[in-house]
Amino acid sequence: MSWITLIIKADAVHAELLSEALIEQGALSVDIHDAAADTPDEQLLFGEPGEPSEAIWQNAEVSALFDKDADIDEIVLNVTRTAHLDRQPRYRLEHVEEQDWVRLTQSQFEPIQISSRLWIVPTWHQSPDSAAINLILDPGLAFGTGSHPTTQLCLGWLDQNLQQGDRLIDYGCGSGILAIAALKLGAAHVTGIDIDPQAIKASQENALCNHCDPARFVFSTRYRAAVKDLKSNEQVDVVVANILANPLIMLAPVLSQAIRKEGRIVLSGVLQEQAEEVNNVYQQWFDMCIANKQEDWVLLTGVRK
Repeated sequence: MSWITLIIKADAVHAELLSEALIEQGALSVDIHDAAADTPDEQLLFGEPGEPSEAIWQNAEVSALFDKDADIDEIVLNVTRTAHLDRQPRYRLEHVEEQDWVRLTQSQFEPIQISSRLWIVPTWHQSPDSAAINLILDPGLAFGTGSHPTTQLCLGWLDQNLQQGDRLIDYGCGSGILAIAALKLGAAHVTGIDIDPQAIKASQENALCNHCDPARFVFSTRYRAAVKDLKSNEQVDVVVANILANPLIMLAPVLSQAIRKEGRIVLSGVLQEQAEEVNNVYQQWFDMCIANKQEDWVLLTGVRK
């Protein structure tokens, strides 16, 4: 069996309307994504926990999967009218052949060794080292499979620097991989924060899959107000934030307030050319340095003054 993917160019105003219209026309699945993804023009969307984020890319593509026998000309004509477009949109078609999708997906994810004692292992693999600290994690809807350099930089830092009994905040927890690693490395308690409810759900499920004690972790989309109200004896030992340079800069006052004196901050998702700007902002509260690099990414760390 094979299918056809109909890919339509759209702006932020019409992308959602097109998505709904395509579903009405019998699409098996619909996806909205950045038309400039993986190029220098890629538009990064972000927001803060509990607050709305920028929802749609200005230069978007709407992809819809149809049976191979679908009348694409009629579908495009109908969605043009339903989505209230002035003219028929630009589109292209891609043919999707039958494959063993499960096997194909699994073949792309092998166990990843972070250090001599820390591995990331998908559920369908045997651990290469049963005596190691193994993070059992499958790819899913939330960011953080361990394959990206920014995640590996954070995991490497936790492996080398986290102290037994530390209390940690994972800001932008995604799949929960850093929070889970911290728990398995001896953290007393971890709070994971993410703006995406799907990430919170994934983090909770992944933590339980890794046999983490529910009394030692909390995952939530709402934290900004709580951080502002923290008392000095409630501040944590470590904050790790693997997000992006711009939100890191914006969140500097909030994240700094969450950390006790001489506590540590760990920042990732920062390109080498962005490191100086992020460093300069955090120098107000921390003694900062570049702790490590991988490919074009750097890991910034600091000690609270």
